[in-house]
Amino acid sequence: MKEILRKEIKEKRRKHIKEEQRKKSKEIKEKLLSVKEYREAKTVLFYVSYNGEVFTHEMIKEALKDKKIVVPISNVETQTLCLSILESWDDLEPSSYSILEPKKECIREISIDEIDIVIVPGVAFDLNGNRMGHGKGYYDKLLAKIKTTTIGLCFEFQLVEKIQTESHDKPVDIIITENRTIYCR
Repeated sequence: MKEILRKEIKEKRRKHIKEEQRKKSKEIKEKLLSVKEYREAKTVLFYVSYNGEVFTHEMIKEALKDKKIVVPISNVETQTLCLSILESWDDLEPSSYSILEPKKECIREISIDEIDIVIVPGVAFDLNGNRMGHGKGYYDKLLAKIKTTTIGLCFEFQLVEKIQTESHDKPVDIIITENRTIYCR
């Protein structure tokens, strides 16, 4: 069931017109900037978008001006994420899964405990904050360690009625789409 839903949403994302995706991503960015938890955060973990996700590149570039930005680095062998401070957008290059990650010489690891807020990707979310990722478990492992606010970014069409969860799944606290901000807990 999860795989069918994952495939359906990815297909919708793939067909999403790039101009429309950018427009909706800008609307999501404006909503994110107005969320109290984000405004008050000093250190923000952002995912670097790829493959039709809510476009975070402009969000990150803007946030670099007044926040400490952290981005994930995929460890393909352990299917975990390590976290690195991002000093400049130019410090990124395509890496695992063609996702932009810090160049080796720019990696400055940081502990998850130093993060104030986490911006989380997802293939789909439900209104209770449950998320479905790409199926590899990278973010599930990371979210299991997080004690701070988590915000999922998605397009309205990525919201579904219910996502089947497992014991290791951790819901996000807030979901932001181009149409609304949903406080899940």
